[in-house]
Amino acid sequence: MTLITRRTALAAAATGALAARPMRAQAQGQWMPSRPVRLVVPFSGGGATDVTARILAEGLSTRLGQPVVIDNRPGAGGTIGADAVAKSDPDGHTLLMCTIGTASINRYLYARLPYNPDTDLVAVANANAVANGVMVHPTAMPAQDFRSFLALVKANPGKFNYATPGNGTSGHMCGELLKVKAGIDIAHVPYRGSATIMADLLAGRVEISIDNLPAYLPHIHENRLRILAVTSKDRWFAVPDAPTIIESGVPGFEAVAWFGVQAPGRTPKPILDRLGAMIVEICNEPTTITRFRDLGAEPMPMGASDFERWIASENTKWAEVVRVSGAKLD
Repeated sequence: MTLITRRTALAAAATGALAARPMRAQAQGQWMPSRPVRLVVPFSGGGATDVTARILAEGLSTRLGQPVVIDNRPGAGGTIGADAVAKSDPDGHTLLMCTIGTASINRYLYARLPYNPDTDLVAVANANAVANGVMVHPTAMPAQDFRSFLALVKANPGKFNYATPGNGTSGHMCGELLKVKAGIDIAHVPYRGSATIMADLLAGRVEISIDNLPAYLPHIHENRLRILAVTSKDRWFAVPDAPTIIESGVPGFEAVAWFGVQAPGRTPKPILDRLGAMIVEICNEPTTITRFRDLGAEPMPMGASDFERWIASENTKWAEVVRVSGAKLD
């Protein structure tokens, strides 16, 4: 699978930043929100989606002159929150903090969605990207590294489960991809967000999580959780000692999660351009870059047009992953 590299991401960011200036200038004196803007986060608080949304909300509130209010609506792999935005008025006052799952994977994973992802939601901007990690409880899981983990799971088919923040999340698809590429039998347990997984993982009630790294980093650094591997092509800067899954004996395994903003379909282009330019500007600020990297994320800003093309390329890739894995949900 072809994923965006850091060089490509930086190129996209530069393109977005250059494009943002004229778009923003043209939009001055045109659209401005007349009331608070609602940014729907389709997962519970504490995870990478929620934290990224709050960083963007701060910057947007300043630029728009109206509060940007976070509205957490978890459930059904993000489809509950996405559907709420899809059915909202296309006037710029309701936005979705979208993910690789809600914007790309779910359309192939679910037999039916309550909205049309191609027409009921439209790209505004992308913000950043994170690697997923394979995290375990240090005493509940005897494997000390990823190779021994694979050997243990292969020797005990059907015995182990892996937790993710929900169906259709990048963690879920990474688990399904791992089952295919590594030939293991391990069951998926969907939660309603990273925070609920964390409580069970720290208590030893669940042995394995495949999830976005940010929420887990403090516990990894304090040795309360062990990271066995990361899903990115190269080692991730936030956990440089953790090997990639490729390094650990599963060739061709590569995936990162990304986080952006969408709006209801039929939102006028001037609104999309204005919001997209603002988000790219926010993501290129040194303070935001520092906050993203403190979170464990790499900035990956793209304006509306670039983000729309990126989603289309991801659709091609994840359609194949869902097909090969056989994963399907009603």
